[in-house]
Amino acid sequence: MKIDWAKMEGLVPAIVQDAGSRQMLMLGYMDEEALAKTEAEGVVTFFSRSKARLWTKGETSGHVLKVVSITTDCDGDALLILAEPVGPTCHTGTASCFVGGADGALAKLEETIVARRAAAATETSYTAKLFADGLPRMAQKVGEEGVEVVIAALSGTDAELSGEAADLLYHLIVVLQARGLSLRNAVDVLERRAAKKS
Repeated sequence: MKIDWAKMEGLVPAIVQDAGSRQMLMLGYMDEEALAKTEAEGVVTFFSRSKARLWTKGETSGHVLKVVSITTDCDGDALLILAEPVGPTCHTGTASCFVGGADGALAKLEETIVARRAAAATETSYTAKLFADGLPRMAQKVGEEGVEVVIAALSGTDAELSGEAADLLYHLIVVLQARGLSLRNAVDVLERRAAKKS
């Protein structure tokens, strides 16, 4: 990995992206020492410009970013880090330091489903009921929602199609979670297929 450290006086921007949902999580800066520590320890460490020292994300909160991969851009003056977040990334308690976007909404939805599943014994939500009903009922709901998407696509309004698509995505995430999978698994398959075609 060739990096142009001189271009920004020893620092390069490092964008961190959720390895599963591909949601943008945060932006930080790294010097050579921060990158070396990140690679050696497997958790993201930045050079904090305000503290003027190395700073491992989550060093006080425990909300670390576990490194999956690190790549550079075409000019070698920026890094893209795919990571698995442990807890919320932003100091405000949100999953990402960036607000909005479809990827962010899907990541937040998956977080909510995971939380409601964990609290299923005391939860009365629809999600908790689905997990209590078991995988056959969850799979049935995916089928039902898929049919409703088809009907809305053929004879519904744009709003109806959008609503049914949202319902399908929700139930699909529930089924993935029930099988011990996540959106990351589906995204990985799409990326492998895209790589074969390029």
